[in-house]
Order: sequence, then C-alpha cells, then structure tokens
Amino acid sequence: MHPPNATLHRHERFHSEFLTDDRDVLVWLPPGYDVDTDRRYPVLYMHDGQNLFDPDTAFQKGEHWRVGETASDLISAGLLDPLIVVGIHNTGEERIHEYTPTRDARLGGGLAGAYGRLIIEELKPLVDRTYRTRPGAEHTGLGGSSLGGLATLHLGFTHPGVFSRLAVHSPSVWWDQRAILTTVRQTRPKPVLRLWVDMGTAEGRRGLDDARLLKAALVGAGYVEGVDLHYAEFEGATHSERAWAARVGPMLKWLFPTTQMTQASYQGRR
Repeated sequence: MHPPNATLHRHERFHSEFLTDDRDVLVWLPPGYDVDTDRRYPVLYMHDGQNLFDPDTAFQKGEHWRVGETASDLISAGLLDPLIVVGIHNTGEERIHEYTPTRDARLGGGLAGAYGRLIIEELKPLVDRTYRTRPGAEHTGLGGSSLGGLATLHLGFTHPGVFSRLAVHSPSVWWDQRAILTTVRQTRPKPVLRLWVDMGTAEGRRGLDDARLLKAALVGAGYVEGVDLHYAEFEGATHSERAWAARVGPMLKWLFPTTQMTQASYQGRR
C-alpha cells in the first residue's frame, strides 16, 4: 500500500485591508493529512511563495526550493514530524517595500509592519479556520531569504507571541544602515525564539560580514548556538534559489525537531 501523498491548495487573489495588491497563497498539507483527521499540525509561513513549490513560477525558472518534496522525504524517513507550509506570493515591484521594516532614504520601503498585519490579522486566522493547525506561537514559524530573511527577523522580534521559529536565509542585514541590528540589540526582554540563520560564502564579503554581525548581535542578546540559535556559512553557496533549496532540509529539522529528538535532548540535559 502506497503512503498518502501531500497536497497543495491555492487561495487565489488573497485580499488585504492593509496593502493594495492581492496575492496568491499556497498551503502545503503533509502526507497523511486527510487520513489522520484528528491530528493538528505546526505551521511554517514562508515569503516568496512563487519559489517554494513550482519550478515554473520560481524567480529562477526551473529552480524552486523543492519544499514539498524535501519535507515529504523527511517525514517519510521519520526525520521530521508532519507540518503545514504556507507560501505567500510576493507582489513583484512591491516586494522591496513590503519586506522592509524601515524606510530607506534612497530605496523607499518600510511596509513590513503592514505586511505583518496581513499575515497575523488576516491570513493566519484563515489558515487556522480552514486547516487543522496548532495555532500557538510555539508551533508557528516564519521564514524567507534575502529581503524575506530581513522581514522574518523583524516580524519575529516584534511579534514573538505569534512566531517563535524563524528561518533566516541570507538576510539583507544591509538595509537602511543595518537597522535590523538595532532591533535585535534593543528588544527586551529577549524574545523566546528558535532561529536558523545562514549565509553562503559566495554571496559577497559584505553579506558575510553582515551575517557575522547579526550572529554577534543575537549571541549578545542571549541566544546560544546549538540551543536556540543555529548559524551556518555554506561554502561556495550563492545568493540563489538553488542554494536556498539545498538548506531546506536541515532548516526544517532544526526549527521543527521531531518529538523523539526533543525528548532525547531533554533527557540529555537532565
């Protein structure tokens, strides 16, 4: 008997009262979702939904993140407990504005707060009503790359009561004179978060230096590597969909460790 397949649902032209452009939203349901109808699932919300599941809609056509395939393989191997992944499409030219928390004098932006309201006040309630989620912050993640990584950091630090697991791939720390570092350093008390932060060594010296500054700021704020922070530099990795796709597996396993792994970690600290 073949195991049940994962399914992908599309919510077209999702409308927000906080931003002008409608966008599609994709909801990936794990294998077995329709079989075990009593089970509820953690949820990972991800930006740039076009790049996650479909090679034809990816920014680099043919190079998508393979989130569905990777998650299905890990779940089937018992390396990841089933979860739901929600991919939020970007809106093209408005992406730079919606994914940035502050207004840059030259580039504009600064609408990440409104974008966060879209997710928190409009989209998340829809997902929680429609699907069998575990809605608490301890079961809810947020992730993205580049400016999406920046938006993830900002929304995680400003809304830790909604998101507690952050996937921060190749974050655009440079935005607005590294304003995000001030957010990390000045947010008190320290938000209860589990963070994955990465950068490729072929993304440029500024990107690496900024990622290291971010790591230092996180450690200075009290996050501990191997406990609630995983920081990684990937040798030869570029700023590309292909590079981020290669990190999906380890990111998922770090942010959403299996129940068995969590129990083993607890027993090891006793």
